[in-house]
Amino acid sequence: MLLTWKDVIHYAVHGNPDPIGRVEKSDAEWRDQLTPEQYRVTREKGTEAPHTGALCTVHDAGKYECICCATPLFDSSIKFESGTGWPSFTQPIAEQAIKYHKDTSFGMVRVEVLCNTCDAHLGHVFPDGPEPSGLRYCINSAAMQMTKENAHG
Repeated sequence: MLLTWKDVIHYAVHGNPDPIGRVEKSDAEWRDQLTPEQYRVTREKGTEAPHTGALCTVHDAGKYECICCATPLFDSSIKFESGTGWPSFTQPIAEQAIKYHKDTSFGMVRVEVLCNTCDAHLGHVFPDGPEPSGLRYCINSAAMQMTKENAHG
């Protein structure tokens, strides 16, 4: 199913798809597992500086997974250069991979995207992406890890 901005708003207002599973850890467990920057971004809703993330310029084939719980989030085939300074994608890997939350911080109304498995803050989604979905998932590199596809099968 191709998600659209209408779908995103529906989830943000009326509730999200059920996650495939759940991962819940204490604050201390997250701090032990993550680097300080990963923790700041994913558990404290931080944002890395533009053009600084390790995954910004990566274009290898593979899957982008949540740094906290390894849930697959995005496929490299739907990554695109948005010019914003953060990795950008047009669709999640599966509809239930992402949770949407209305974010009114900093005097703006945006849609925050989180991992639907562990509630890690990933970034935001905007309605200014390329066709066919028109979506731009703007994701912090610190919130993801990439598993490259094996070129030999």
